[in-house]
Amino acid sequence: MAETPSPAQIRDLMPFAVLIGIELLEASPELVRGRIAWSPERCTAGGVTHGGAIMALGDTCGGVCAFLNLPEGASGTATIESKTNFLRAVRDGAITSSTRPLHAGRTLIVIESEIARADGSPVAKITQTQAFHFPRG
Repeated sequence: MAETPSPAQIRDLMPFAVLIGIELLEASPELVRGRIAWSPERCTAGGVTHGGAIMALGDTCGGVCAFLNLPEGASGTATIESKTNFLRAVRDGAITSSTRPLHAGRTLIVIESEIARADGSPVAKITQTQAFHFPRG
């Protein structure tokens, strides 16, 4: 029986997530949690975390969640739609994504990520749809 990969091993399969410093804290079909720390390299003007960094955290956790919910016969996933509502700026500390599946069908999964600061205050809410890939033939 194959050993279940750790969250760090799963993250290491995604070079972009490694590059921007995302850390996976937990990874199960029901909940994926990831974190990224504030740093000047991830900011826009005024020392505010760039929205793209926040969206990348949500998309990374969403991709892992979708992958962990693959239906039989599927080989992977791709984000086909993503909607982000930004709720507050991040000027320091780390933010954490708590990502859960809302609906899993035969060909698509809808996922929601709640991004929050360490004190629990909400930063963003991301809803995305991912398509399952099935081999042809």
